[in-house]
Amino acid sequence: MIKTSDLIEALVADARPVRRLRPPLLRAALWLLLPALIFGLLAVGHGVRPDLAQRLEQPDFIVGTAAALLTGVLAAIASFKLNLPDRSRGWALLPVPALLAWVGTVGYGCLVNWVSIGPDGVQFGETARCFATLLMISLPLSLAMFAMLRHGAVLSASTVSLTGSLAVGAMSATAMSIFHSLDATVMILVWNLGTAALIVALGRLLGPRLAAAGR
Repeated sequence: MIKTSDLIEALVADARPVRRLRPPLLRAALWLLLPALIFGLLAVGHGVRPDLAQRLEQPDFIVGTAAALLTGVLAAIASFKLNLPDRSRGWALLPVPALLAWVGTVGYGCLVNWVSIGPDGVQFGETARCFATLLMISLPLSLAMFAMLRHGAVLSASTVSLTGSLAVGAMSATAMSIFHSLDATVMILVWNLGTAALIVALGRLLGPRLAAAGR
């Protein structure tokens, strides 16, 4: 039977140094640079919505856009905080006040007009183009968020996934409000949080089976 001291020495000999994660606020700031870059590229390549000046005179638009942006920032911070095992689960509540203010200004413009029928027959409506733009914005943000969170703790994978997806959704909604004429808030929330909920559900369903298969 191997001695405890020998076992410890063997484990230490094979141990690899663990690279510590950067502080959560720094990681959140680094991730937030990506939506800032995307906003800049959209401004140069696509331009802002033609009625942006008029919309900025409407308090509900200003509040909704600001609340969406704040939700994205706070949800990103919460995700990277929750990604560490020694942080309080209460960080999940950080974006809730901003989220409630954002949801209070929700519109439904992007849920209608998927196709239009005109003299030239059936054509894709504005919502289809809206959804395509949404994918181009949210996909790189989601991939970057996943890549940055995958090395953290998995003790609260569900909460981390939901807050991370909320950050992506909020930033996508902010971009759509500035660069797209339709209000896509409902579609964005359903797309991002619905996808996150599906991933969490599949993880809980298949996780134990995959773990058992790997033994």
